[in-house]
Amino acid sequence: MTEEATFLAIDLGAESGRALLGRFDGERVTLEEVHRFPNVPVRVTDGLHWDALRLMGCVYRSLSKAARKTEQLESVGIDSWGVDFALLDREGVLVSNPYHHRDPRTEGMIERALEQAPKEEIYETTGIQFMRINTLYQLLALEDSPLWEVADTLLLIPDLMNYWLTGEKTCEFTNATTTQLYDLEAQGWAEDLLQKTSLPDRIFPKIVPPATKLGPLLPEVAEEVGLDEQLPVIAVASHDTASAVVAVPAEGDDFAYISSGTWSLVGVETPQPVVTPEAMEANFTNEGGFGGRTRFLKNVMGLWLLQECQRIWAGEGQDYSYEELTQLAEDAPAFGPLVDPDHHEFLSPGDMPSRIRRFCKATGQEPPEEPGAVARCVFESLALKYRWVIEQAGELTGQPVGVVHVVGGGSQSSLLCQLTADAARLPVLAGPVEATALGNVMVQAYSRGHVGSLEEIRAVVRRSTELSRYEPEGDEDDWDKLRERFSGVMDASPEIDSLEGG
Repeated sequence: MTEEATFLAIDLGAESGRALLGRFDGERVTLEEVHRFPNVPVRVTDGLHWDALRLMGCVYRSLSKAARKTEQLESVGIDSWGVDFALLDREGVLVSNPYHHRDPRTEGMIERALEQAPKEEIYETTGIQFMRINTLYQLLALEDSPLWEVADTLLLIPDLMNYWLTGEKTCEFTNATTTQLYDLEAQGWAEDLLQKTSLPDRIFPKIVPPATKLGPLLPEVAEEVGLDEQLPVIAVASHDTASAVVAVPAEGDDFAYISSGTWSLVGVETPQPVVTPEAMEANFTNEGGFGGRTRFLKNVMGLWLLQECQRIWAGEGQDYSYEELTQLAEDAPAFGPLVDPDHHEFLSPGDMPSRIRRFCKATGQEPPEEPGAVARCVFESLALKYRWVIEQAGELTGQPVGVVHVVGGGSQSSLLCQLTADAARLPVLAGPVEATALGNVMVQAYSRGHVGSLEEIRAVVRRSTELSRYEPEGDEDDWDKLRERFSGVMDASPEIDSLEGG
């Protein structure tokens, strides 16, 4: 029996963060949550920002709590969402709180980028889908900002936290690929694209692969949190989806995955990027993965729609829990109105129930009125969008899909998992819930020599996780007809300009 090794995974999500101790005995991993905290953006006069200093305080608190739980911590790793970044001056001082990717300043930035570089060239170079949240467009939105007068280094969110822990300025590979500024062929920053878009290449740090040991804690950090200053900080697969996909408990290659949370990341794993005109037309992305794999996927808006509905209803005095909304959705009529979850008007915070109703009305459907009907609309629309993406992924890669793995918080939604199985006509395996933290822990274990490959990691995950299985139910013809109707909704979606107003 291998002596138990303990790792700390800090997972920063777009809604909340959590810190978990992962204990690995050589066969199985167990997770223990030691800290959980909200991650709330702040809107001020110049836009929507992340509170980076508060987040760092939560990281310190996580380390302090871990120190009280164990004396044998082997390493720590941090992951987060992608694309958002901080700028430091030449002294390494934060010059502005990072902007939030949902800030509207990026409107029109894709069009500006395409004036400077052809769409085909950007996609062939980076393999990344065109979404206005991407780092490329966020940087273009700063074109006239005085920040450029002092900016010396760009760090993505987990890289910023790692810098404050270790003093090392690097960018981890899986997160670097989300920026739409990584050159797949050159395996480094896309220098030609940076030049054509007039972005300064001086700000981009060295890219390091996942499982890189960045260094020990800075002495002052170690003293503040009560940990050994020799504690290694590991650059894990720091894009949270990359960590989650590490922990997909798959056997073989014929699987699709859905990393389900505020966003849903839906796709397949490939041995190399798929950068074809067809993939570009379908707006699929090629993000870096662990173990030399590529995450070929699409972003789907995910449970964000329901979260915003909850927020609006709570403000109106109807404070529904997720479980209550799920029950109301189960009781609502099936095969009702549908929306395209990825319509651009659903991206920003706002009155989501009204936007959903206006979308339905604009596409000739009877709008859902009651919360249960709205929730049912969201769940069925997500399930159908998942089917649509999985079908496209299989066609574009030539890889057959025999099973769908749902990991992350959304794997706890039995209704969404069942609807996904029904819509896709494929079995769904749900779990692990804390896939991101589990993947984070296992990349640390790999870095420290406890496991030797992605296949070994996934075998550990299978031994450590109890999965829920969902088989397709309902009439296949009915779901095919609903899929056809959903396609019509998707076709009409680009013609809808705005869902604001009356």
